Amino acid sequence: MHTPPAQATITILYFAAASTAIGKTVEEIPLPSAGLALANLASLLTSRYPNTGLEKVLQTSQWSVNEEMVDDPTTVTLTGGEEVAVIPPVSGG
Repeated sequence: MHTPPAQATITILYFAAASTAIGKTVEEIPLPSAGLALANLASLLTSRYPNTGLEKVLQTSQWSVNEEMVDDPTTVTLTGGEEVAVIPPVSGG
């Protein structure tokens, strides 16, 4: 019997305001079979959590993939197995 391959997933880590907005610190989400451009991840997450304030947080957040900061999200394609962190700006005083 043939078992279809499991759908690729990524692990999202939410910090600070992103975590506060949705009430989670980590989750695993499925990816489209063709992968997902990191630049499109914000819109995917916003569609999962409408009206939470997450969209505003993501507009000013940075991303890291597998513990490496990403300067240009348009150059990264997520294919499954990655750990992606949403890192909101740090405020302090």
